[in-house]
Amino acid sequence: MSDNTLASRLYPTRIDIPAQARVQIVVLLNQTLAATLDLKTQTKQAHWNVKGTDFYQLHELFDEIAAELEEYVDMVAERVTALGGYAVGTARAAASNSILPEYPFDILDGKEHVTALADRFAPYAKHIREAIDKTDELGDLDTADLYTEISRTIDKRLWFLEAHLQVAEIKGENGAAGATKTQKAVAVR
Repeated sequence: MSDNTLASRLYPTRIDIPAQARVQIVVLLNQTLAATLDLKTQTKQAHWNVKGTDFYQLHELFDEIAAELEEYVDMVAERVTALGGYAVGTARAAASNSILPEYPFDILDGKEHVTALADRFAPYAKHIREAIDKTDELGDLDTADLYTEISRTIDKRLWFLEAHLQVAEIKGENGAAGATKTQKAVAVR
């Protein structure tokens, strides 16, 4: 059975959310599960490989963030199963279903890791906010609440990451999101 089939499979449950809505919610939650697992492992990649004058501070920050993401992995997977779905949460499934780009393996400097993580936290945060609206529209306020909880933490962590970068980037436009070094490199390709 493929990951896509598993990601939308439902088991019988007494939850009063209609099956048609639950299928859509479970698929969305499984997309979130893949992205969350991916983001956690990318954060651990930064944690293990960061170098430079801010090594200890960033090493600890990245580990703390990864631990928070691990909690969300479990919460999202358990919500899938609470809705009668099948949680698709292996590393291989996460790699093939994540919305995030691959983490660069050729960086060591702390600022480069912070930039790479910020470039991944931003689309993940957008995905989470869109999921709040979608699950609310589908009548699942509990899942919308779970996404809201995740959103608050992810926005805070993105703020923490961007705070390391904003002094250098603030020379641009007043508060407008400028293209980062990583985004410029992707655009050139």
